Amino acid sequence: MPLTANDVDRFEASRPRLEAIAYRLLGSAGEAEDAVQETFLRWQAADVDRIEVPEAWLTKVLTNLCLNELTSARARRETYVGQWLPEPLLAGDPMLGPADTAEQRESVSYAVLTLMERLSLNERAVYVLREAFDYPHREIAEILDITEAASQQIFHRAKKHVADGKARTEIDKAAARRIVEEFLAAATSGRTEPLVRLLTEDAIAIGDGGGKVPARARAFEGAVAVAKFLWGLFKPGEAKRAVVGGRPEVFAWTANGDPAVVAVVDGRVVGVMCLEVTAEGIAAFRTQVNPDKLERATAHWAATDHGEPLVDVF
Repeated sequence: MPLTANDVDRFEASRPRLEAIAYRLLGSAGEAEDAVQETFLRWQAADVDRIEVPEAWLTKVLTNLCLNELTSARARRETYVGQWLPEPLLAGDPMLGPADTAEQRESVSYAVLTLMERLSLNERAVYVLREAFDYPHREIAEILDITEAASQQIFHRAKKHVADGKARTEIDKAAARRIVEEFLAAATSGRTEPLVRLLTEDAIAIGDGGGKVPARARAFEGAVAVAKFLWGLFKPGEAKRAVVGGRPEVFAWTANGDPAVVAVVDGRVVGVMCLEVTAEGIAAFRTQVNPDKLERATAHWAATDHGEPLVDVF
């Protein structure tokens, strides 16, 4: 039986939530959209009149599609060129989902999305559904075909894994801009000492170029090593302009709720550097320069009033 207009409307009302769940599970906006579209096809083929709770049915179908995709995606990432990092989403992107609580904001931070790569599939699913969307363990158990007690245990384990790897500080938009401005002033000062003072002793810097743009596959570790790398990165040079196709404009922004440096060439986002900020200083720089993972950011940037660039560093 074909879907009625009401059936389609019921699905579309759930789409934003489904996309936000899928993005957190997959770390990719494109894959999230594909998973939601496949969920719609399953909805279209189902006898929807017999589905008692459509939202629960859709969430279960989507979650299992995402877990299947993660299984194959993790196999593909074993042959991925260099370091794999999630696709960043710029401030205001609806796929970021709910941001009413600290837990919801933290669950989509770039640092936590990266850390979630270490979790098992069930740990990742339980963590996202519980922490970001406040699903009761009873419903999570039904979605994953596990017991309620198992869901609670998995959540406790997943939350501990994530907490062990971060100590993120909540930062508002104005503070994020000040942090990025201070960082860029230090990075373009021509000296490493101002940068070292901003970093934690165990700071790291890593990037994802996907084999298409040069990026460090292994992390720089330690404040001095990271500061030297960043000083070299922001030092002007023709070779750098050639790699990105022009002279980048650099903006202070937020991505996944984190302070971020956004580099733009002729309206095209060519790099997003997310800063992980703790009470002790900047603990990590994770930079996405793989053009395949910046298409959505570019589209979103074109529709955003982003003001004037901060500095001309290249």
